[in-house]
Amino acid sequence: MLIICLLITASVFVGDFYIKAKIEKSERLPRTLWKGRLFIQKYHNRGAMLNLGEKRPGLIAALSVLLTVFALVLFVLSLGSRGNNLLRAGLALLLGGAFGNTYDRLRRKYVVDYVSFLGKGKRFSRIVFNISDFAIMAGALLSCLGQSR
Repeated sequence: MLIICLLITASVFVGDFYIKAKIEKSERLPRTLWKGRLFIQKYHNRGAMLNLGEKRPGLIAALSVLLTVFALVLFVLSLGSRGNNLLRAGLALLLGGAFGNTYDRLRRKYVVDYVSFLGKGKRFSRIVFNISDFAIMAGALLSCLGQSR
């Protein structure tokens, strides 16, 4: 299971890194896909989720590093117990996403977000995500489900 978890983490990080690099270089943005349901754009998020703390990027970066290290410690501790593969898989997803966004915060000083879901609700349509964000959300959910077992 350790190898699978490491592959999950690496896949999320490398996949998101690759997409972010393409987004940063693309001159064909913004554009819509999937019958107008997806909006692909380049957005530089200098804060946390929903630009929270954008005026304090140093604090956001420090919190990002701290939370990433905390998730890594939880993952390493989970390796010492039998079973609970759902928790480990969730933590692996969460770590891949955390590594991706933390790398951006430390290297670029912002996180590259690039996909929005267009729909009837304009509020939701304004939120811009990246693969790391999805991995963090899915990983947190799986970790909670795995912990509650």
